[in-house]
Amino acid sequence: MVVRMRHTKGHRNNRRSHDGLSKPAVTLDKNTNVPHLRHRASTVTGQYKGRVVIDVAAKIAKRAKRAKKEGR
Repeated sequence: MVVRMRHTKGHRNNRRSHDGLSKPAVTLDKNTNVPHLRHRASTVTGQYKGRVVIDVAAKIAKRAKRAKKEGR
């Protein structure tokens, strides 16, 4: 038969010490000073590393057109 080991508070807390969440890394855009997550395109300007990778104006227009079609 297996001998059960004791699970002390210290052992439990040592195991749980790696479960903590870190704060998200937020940085400011160099050109517009808009905060965004690191290594991701800005949701406001659609730029990443100074290049436009998301056409934000087209996205807003598409959303407005769909809302108008659905009668919102």
